[in-house]
Amino acid sequence: MTGAGDTHHEGVVGDGYPAGAAWVVAAYGELDQDTLAPLEEALAAAADRHRLVVLDARSVTFGDSSFLNLLLRVHRLTALRIAAPGDQLRRLFALTGADTVLSLYPGVEDAVAGSAGGS
Repeated sequence: MTGAGDTHHEGVVGDGYPAGAAWVVAAYGELDQDTLAPLEEALAAAADRHRLVVLDARSVTFGDSSFLNLLLRVHRLTALRIAAPGDQLRRLFALTGADTVLSLYPGVEDAVAGSAGGS
């Protein structure tokens, strides 16, 4: 493997790529205990190699408690920023209080820069 998360897993995670000082991992579709393994692998590899990891969540249509637990675990390993979470993810984060722990941003560029709405 040449970079963290550079393997495409159909429907779950796309290619990882550098953006400034961050490594971006793009996630797709529904993320639950049955589909989460490829994203977990990509985020863990990114956290091992990079001080700042951005999860591009704009194409995530659903995330459950196992997805949330993964984000909280990765948050403890590295600086994790969540870019462009949709309404369902924002509700999940708000209902669980995770929005007070995780850093949420309106877009990838904002997350990389650490500006415009991080919490």
